Amino acid sequence: MTSVSLLPSATARPSRTWRSLVMVAVALALAACASAPPPRPAAPAVATPKPVAPVAPAPSAPQVRAELPPYAPLSEIATASAVPPPVTMLAAPLDIWDRIRRGLAMPDLENDLVRDREQWYAARPDYFQRMTERSSRYLFHIVEEIERRNMPMELALLPFIESAFNPQAVSSARAAGMWQFMPATGESFDLKQNVFRDDRRDVLASTRAALDYLEQLHARFGDWHLALAAYNWGQGNVNKAVTRNQAQGLPTSYTDLNMPQETRMYVPKLQAVKNLVARPEAFNVQLPSIGNHPFFDTVTIERDMDVAVIATLAAVNERDFRTLNPSIKQPVVMAAGTPNILLPWDNAKVFEDRLKTFKGPLATWTAWTAPATLSVAQVADQVGMSESELREVNNIPPRMKVKAGSSLLVRRSGARDRDVSEFVADHAQLSLTPDIILKRSVVKARKGDNLARLAQRYGVSAASAAGWNNMSVNERLKPGQRVTLMLARPATMAAAEPRKAGRAQAREVAEREPADRPEARGAKGRKVAAQRESKAEKSKPGRKSPAAAVAKGGGKSGGKAAKAPRGEVKVAAASSKTGRKSRRN
Repeated sequence: MTSVSLLPSATARPSRTWRSLVMVAVALALAACASAPPPRPAAPAVATPKPVAPVAPAPSAPQVRAELPPYAPLSEIATASAVPPPVTMLAAPLDIWDRIRRGLAMPDLENDLVRDREQWYAARPDYFQRMTERSSRYLFHIVEEIERRNMPMELALLPFIESAFNPQAVSSARAAGMWQFMPATGESFDLKQNVFRDDRRDVLASTRAALDYLEQLHARFGDWHLALAAYNWGQGNVNKAVTRNQAQGLPTSYTDLNMPQETRMYVPKLQAVKNLVARPEAFNVQLPSIGNHPFFDTVTIERDMDVAVIATLAAVNERDFRTLNPSIKQPVVMAAGTPNILLPWDNAKVFEDRLKTFKGPLATWTAWTAPATLSVAQVADQVGMSESELREVNNIPPRMKVKAGSSLLVRRSGARDRDVSEFVADHAQLSLTPDIILKRSVVKARKGDNLARLAQRYGVSAASAAGWNNMSVNERLKPGQRVTLMLARPATMAAAEPRKAGRAQAREVAEREPADRPEARGAKGRKVAAQRESKAEKSKPGRKSPAAAVAKGGGKSGGKAAKAPRGEVKVAAASSKTGRKSRRN
C-alpha cells in the first residue's frame, strides 16, 4: 500500500516562488517606466583607425518651462500660406553708363572748382562727344576690372581726365598712354618700354598697372581723394603736404592741402565728369550709346607676325588694329614680348579661322643686334637694306652712328629668318652716338704737364697721344711745348670746313688791290673797281667816320645820328652798358 505524504512536494514549491518573483519584477518595471527618460537613439557606428577619447558632455543650462494658466484662451487654428514673400529683382544695366552709375561710391566734392569744370565741359559738347565715343572701345574692360576688384566706379572715368581716352597721348613731362604713366613709374609696375613697344600704351597692361597703383595709394592714405592727388602729384609730395598740415594742427583732407594748381583741379575735373555722366540731362549733354558688352577679344599668337598680315587675316584695317594695340611701335608683333593681341569681338573669330589655313610668311621683319659701333651705311650693307629704309623704320636721325649692342628692326633673310627672342623683345634698346671725325690739332702744354695729363684734359687716351708724338706716356712736357693730338669733332663741323674756306677765300679776294681782282678786267669790271676805290678814298684818315659822326651827334639831318657800321654800334652799346653798370656800382 502506497503511503501518501501530506507535505507539499519539492516540485510545486519552486513554481510558486518563481511566480512571486515575476510579479515583483513586473511591478518594478512599471514603476521605472513612469520616471525613466526615453532611450536615446543609437548613433551610427563610424569606423575610425584610432579610438577617440570620450569627451565629457557640457552641462546644459536649466530649461524654464512656460506654464500657461488653465483659463488662458487658445488661439484659433488657421491654414498657413505656402507662398514665399516677394523678392526684389535687379534688372540688368541698360548700357555701360547705367552700369557705371550703379557703382559710383566716392564721396561727392562740391565747390566752385567743380561747378567751373561742369560749365567747361557742358559748353563744349563736341569735345565731350568725341571723348566719350573714343572711350567706347575700352570702357567695358575697365569697368569689368574695377568691379572685380570692388573699387569705386569713378575710377573708370579717370582716363577722361588723364588723356581724354587717347592711348597714344604723350605729355610734356613724357607721361604716356591712356593712364599717363611716367617712365619710372611704369617700370616699377612692370610696363616694358623699349625700342619695339611701350606697355604704358597697352590697354590691358596699363589698366592693370593703374588700378594696382591706385589700390596702393588708397591703402596708404585711406582716402580716395588723397589717392587721386597722389596719382597726379606723386605720393611723396602728398605725404609731405599732409605731414606739414599735421605739424601745424590743420586738417589734412584734399581741399585743405597746399598743392599745385593742376592737382587742385584734378579731383574737381573728375567730379565734374562724374556729374555729367550721372545726370546728363541736367547739363544738356548727349552720351553716346555704349552697350554693356565687350568691344574686343584677346587672341594669343605663338609666332611673330607682321601687323599687315594680322590686319588682313582679321579683316580690319591697320589703323583700327593699332587703336586697340597702341603699344606696338613697329610693323611687326613679337610673340615673345606681346603674346596677346586685341581684335574687335567679331573679327577675332575670323582671324583664328583664317590663320589655320594661311600658308604665306607670317613675318618679314626681325631684330638684329649691332656687334660694334657702326655707321648707318655700314649697318645697311650688313643687313642688306637701303640706308634710307633702315633710317626710316628705326627712326635714326642724320649724322648719327649706331652703338654696339643696339637692336634694330631689319628685313628677314637667310640666317636672320627667325623669331625675336624674349630677352630682345623685352629689353631691346637703340643707342646712337654722333658721327665724328678726328682732326689733327696742335695744343700747348701747361706748367707741370706730362703727356698723360694733357691727353686726359683733351679727352684722348694717353697711349694714342704717345703714338702720335713719338713720346712715352708719362713724358714730362715743358710749358708751351707743342703737342699734336687727333681731336674728335662732329661731322657737321667737318662738313662746314669747305664753306669756311670758301668764305676765307672770298675775303682774301675782297682785300686784293682793285687791279688784281678778276672783275677789274673788262669795262664792267673797271667800273666796279672804280666804285670800290671811291669807297676806300672816303674812309681815308682826315674824313669823319660814321662812328665819329655818331659820337658827335651830327649828321645829314641836323642832329639825327648817322647809321654806324654794325660792329661799331655793338661796341658803343657795350661801352654804354659798362658805363651804366659802373655807375650802379
